[in-house]
Amino acid sequence: MAYQFETNIPKDEYDTFVKKHPLCNLLQSYDWANVKNNWDHIYTGVYDHQKLVATGLVLIRKLPLHRTMFYIPRGPILDYENERLVGYYFQELKRIAKKRHCLFIKFDPAILISSHHLDEEKNTISYETKFKNIQKIGTVHHGFTQDFTSTVQPRFHMVEYYTDFGKDQLTKKGKKNLKIAQKNELQVRFGQIELLDDFVDVMKCTEKRKGIQLRSKKYFQELLDIYKDNAFITLGYFSIVDNLKKSQERYKKCMEDLKNCPENAKKKRFTLEELKVSLEKKITQYSEDQKKYGDIVCICGTLTIIYGKTAEILYAGMNDQFKRLMGPYLTWYETMQRCFDQGCKQSNMGGIEGNLSGGLVDFKEIYHPHINEFIGEFDLPVNKPLFKLSEKAYTIAKSRAKEQ
Repeated sequence: MAYQFETNIPKDEYDTFVKKHPLCNLLQSYDWANVKNNWDHIYTGVYDHQKLVATGLVLIRKLPLHRTMFYIPRGPILDYENERLVGYYFQELKRIAKKRHCLFIKFDPAILISSHHLDEEKNTISYETKFKNIQKIGTVHHGFTQDFTSTVQPRFHMVEYYTDFGKDQLTKKGKKNLKIAQKNELQVRFGQIELLDDFVDVMKCTEKRKGIQLRSKKYFQELLDIYKDNAFITLGYFSIVDNLKKSQERYKKCMEDLKNCPENAKKKRFTLEELKVSLEKKITQYSEDQKKYGDIVCICGTLTIIYGKTAEILYAGMNDQFKRLMGPYLTWYETMQRCFDQGCKQSNMGGIEGNLSGGLVDFKEIYHPHINEFIGEFDLPVNKPLFKLSEKAYTIAKSRAKEQ
């Protein structure tokens, strides 16, 4: 074998390789460097007799004291069972890293170590050889963490596969809530820039509800601009005016039925009285909603990017004032349906805590997804004497980045 390391792989060749690879991941797409435009970057790769056998989008972050760190999100993309290839790739990358005053290389490859449904026993996938080959190059493993904060990327994700998808696969809760959303005649729309303002509004609702700060309108627009036809927004709309009108018509009929109901028809009268109270509440609620939001309101949405045969539901928001309508159950379902219709084999629903509990898990598990566990995060020291210092420097830089 005659390996050759390169640092400027052409876009078409790079993306073709990554999209066809079993470890394909959006964070290793060529265009992800444009999303992370506050980092420098290089497109690395290894050729074996002119055939591309490894790639890695390497993001470069400045650290204090004129140092840098290298980060390869969900990469590099290569055969980790090939000890020689793993060793060669990182040997050459370290050589370049030293020239850039890099203290350490951080990476978290998309190597699965388990994958199972929530209601099944954990199904471990053989990863020992891959793990040993990564250790042999001198890495420090951050451990098999369970939380969100210990690593850059969550180790656990809920992923829907096309073979598991469908209404018949939904849990009892899922089927019920999907029917509620459909009964309320929510309108689902797909689009891009033309839906951005409404998407940003529901994201702001989520930020307010959770007391967190997510992304700006500019960031979402950049995602749509960068990934073009492979990025789309899904929104759920509720027609307040139509439902108000229907409730008023039903109320009018209910009152007529009450007027004509015989006094001795106690069961029927009781049912009508209950319906009257229910409709009065709805009319009041819809009237208040109409004053605040207008005739039609966007109540929830998602932003998704398709890359290769994979889809990433990156962001989702909801107006909590309309949670009773169960809109997210429908918009997430329609989002994944669209992804699978376009040829995706899997749809990543996002990261979760390793204890497999909490609101995110409760919501997502109704679609019968897999719990995918990744191998975790590694650091490869480049400047060993300063490695401990580099960890502190990285923590400082990470904290500052979160504040921006």
